[in-house]
Amino acid sequence: MTLFEIVIGVCLTVLSISIVAIVLFQEGKEQSMGGVVTGGEKDSYLSKHKNRIIDAFLVRWTRVIAITFFVFVILLNMAETFHWFGVS
Repeated sequence: MTLFEIVIGVCLTVLSISIVAIVLFQEGKEQSMGGVVTGGEKDSYLSKHKNRIIDAFLVRWTRVIAITFFVFVILLNMAETFHWFGVS
């Protein structure tokens, strides 16, 4: 194994764990309707839209990390195909 393979492997491991963690933090669509029935929300803007703000943040970062993950996978495969950095 070359240093390049080790670095890309560690990056892919960190990115895959990050994707799993972020997806687990996201709420399902059916869970967000529970506040309508119970009515336990305050009238401030932040309390009404807090779940949507957090979900939008998590969705955005899920996309960024997933795209980065696929770019690293493609980079690793190209390095193996074209024998960059001594990768065979």
